[in-house]
Amino acid sequence: MTQNSNLLRAIQPAVRELKVTFYLLNRNLLQRISMVIILLLILIAIFAPVIAPYPGHAISDTNPKDKLLPPSRQYLFGTDELGRDLFSRILYGTRISLRTALLAVGLALLIGAPLGAIAGGLGGIADEIIMRLTDIFLSFPPLLLAIAISSFLGPSLENAILAIAISWWPWYTRIIRGQAVSIRERQFVRAARAIGTPLPKIIFSHILPNTLAPVIVQASMDIGGVILTIASLSFLGLGAQPPIPEWGLLISSSRTYFLNAWWYSTFPGIAIFITVMVFNLIGDGIREVLDPRTRKF
Repeated sequence: MTQNSNLLRAIQPAVRELKVTFYLLNRNLLQRISMVIILLLILIAIFAPVIAPYPGHAISDTNPKDKLLPPSRQYLFGTDELGRDLFSRILYGTRISLRTALLAVGLALLIGAPLGAIAGGLGGIADEIIMRLTDIFLSFPPLLLAIAISSFLGPSLENAILAIAISWWPWYTRIIRGQAVSIRERQFVRAARAIGTPLPKIIFSHILPNTLAPVIVQASMDIGGVILTIASLSFLGLGAQPPIPEWGLLISSSRTYFLNAWWYSTFPGIAIFITVMVFNLIGDGIREVLDPRTRKF
C-alpha cells in the first residue's frame, strides 16, 4: 500500500498538468471539433463490424459481378476490383490504422522511456552511451529507416509496426532525458538519495513518473505521423498485405484503376487526410498550450 501511495503522489504533478492541458484545449473551437472527430474515429474502429454494411467484404468475401462500381445507394463508396464494398473496407481500415499507430507509439515509448530515464537519472558513462546511440538513430530520416528495417524483416503489418517503433524511440529518449536531468536535482529526489533509496527505485518511482506529461503529449502528436508512415509502408508493399483493408494498401491497389475508378483511391485518401489532420491539429493545440509564450488562460 505504501509503494502504491508513493507512486500516486509521484504522478500527481503529471496528472494535474494533463488535466490543465485538456481543459485549455477544450476552450478552442477547432481543437474541440478535432477531439470530437477523434472520438468518432475511435467509435468507428470499435463498432466497425456493426456499422459496416458488408462486414464480410473487409477480408474474405468477394463479389466479382459488382467489380469497380461507382458510388451508389447500395455501395456508398463504390467497389474495388473484386466487387468488395469500399465503405466497409475503409471502416475496418480505421480500426487497423488506429490500432497499429497506438501499438507503434506504445512500443516506441516502451523502448525510449526507460532509456531516457536511465540516461538522465544516472548521467556519466551511461548517459553518454545511450545518447550517442540515440544520435546514431536520429541521423537517419525516420521514414527511410523504417523502409530499410521493413525491407530487412520482410513485408507484414507486424514488421512495419516494429520498424516504426525502432525508428521513433530516440525522440522519446531525448525528451525524457532532458526532463530527467532537471528532475534529478529537485529536493524530493535529493531527499530520496539522502535516506538511502536505491538508485533504480529513484529513477523509476520518482524521476520517470514526473516526465510522463510531455511524453504523453508528444505521443498524441505523433499518432498522425505514424498513421501516415504505416500507410506509406503499405503503399510501397512493405506493410499490410492483401486482403487486409489498410488505407495505404487500398490506395496502392487502386493505382491500376485510377483513370477508370476515381473513387477507389479517393475515399481511402480522404480517410488518411482527415485522420492525420485532426491528430496534427490536436498536436499543434497541445504544443501551444504547453508553450508559456503562446498559452492563453
